[in-house]
Amino acid sequence: MSDRKTYHVTKNPDGTWKGKAQGGDRASVVGDTKAEVLSRTIEIAKNQQDSQVIIHKKDGKIQSERTYGNDPYPPGG
Repeated sequence: MSDRKTYHVTKNPDGTWKGKAQGGDRASVVGDTKAEVLSRTIEIAKNQQDSQVIIHKKDGKIQSERTYGNDPYPPGG
C-alpha cells in the first residue's frame, strides 16, 4: 500500500488562496480565487496514484475533503 499524498487548499493572510502538499515547503498552486486554486490542485492530485485534497474555509476550518485513486475505505452501498 502506498502512502497517500495530501494537499490542503487554504487562504493566505493576503487574501489569495494556495494549494500545498502536506509537509511541503512551498505551495504548488497560488491564485486569487478559491475555485481557481481548487481546480488546479485537484488536477495535480488526480495525477498522483493515491491522493487527497482537503478544502478549508476562510477561517481555516475543514470544509470538505476529496479522495482520488485507491480509497482503502470505500463507503458501503
